[in-house]
Amino acid sequence: MAPIPTPPAEPEDSPESYVGLEARSAENRAREHGWSSVRSLPPGAIITMEYRVGRLNFEVAGGRVARCWKG
Repeated sequence: MAPIPTPPAEPEDSPESYVGLEARSAENRAREHGWSSVRSLPPGAIITMEYRVGRLNFEVAGGRVARCWKG
């Protein structure tokens, strides 16, 4: 049986620190901190629930990050 691969480490960054930031600057900051994928979503968007290492999700309302989570 093949070994289970070890996923890469995620950036040492707190998702809560993005809440309240303007969406564009939050996305730029996330990329600077090493997130490989950044996804901006409107409130209530229907999304898939798979967890992707290195992805940061933003719920954006009124041009600002209202909620942020990993995966």
